[in-house]
Amino acid sequence: MAESTRARMVTAAVESLRRRGLAGMSFTEVLADSGAARGAIYHHFPGGKAQLVTEAAQLHGQQVADRLTDISGASPRAVVEAFLDLVRPVVEDSTRGCGCAIAAVTVSVDDDHSELLRTAAAAFASWAHQLAVALTDAGMPEARAEDLAQLLIALLEGAQVLCRADSSTTAFEQAARAALAATP
Repeated sequence: MAESTRARMVTAAVESLRRRGLAGMSFTEVLADSGAARGAIYHHFPGGKAQLVTEAAQLHGQQVADRLTDISGASPRAVVEAFLDLVRPVVEDSTRGCGCAIAAVTVSVDDDHSELLRTAAAAFASWAHQLAVALTDAGMPEARAEDLAQLLIALLEGAQVLCRADSSTTAFEQAARAALAATP
């Protein structure tokens, strides 16, 4: 079944956020990438750019959370290895100018961005929760699993920024080695 115009627009907005960030995202680009007509903007998103961006962030956050539910391992170290394998292509993309759509919405272009911040916080929390569950299921005590899960999310987000700036995955590989060394 073909994806709806609205869904194509939200997907295009996710990619625009990844490439250009919140400030650089434009309706023109979203329309071109989604194949939607100009009139589709306010028909599907009467709240304008804020509504489209919020829905794009929610979609991306859920997509990542869904991928993280597939992570498991016989040991906490195996879970960390699986996480690092999962995110490595994302970090590699960052060396070519792509970033995280969720992180992009935390950098506001206006004064009232509390809904975007709540959306981002919820996404990051759900990712950390999924990782903590996998680590706990692999035998790690809950409090330690929650701490390590937060560290891994911070590693992912920070690595994307550092690797984008350096056009290299060196920072990610260093952080990955440190995370593995700290994991039983």
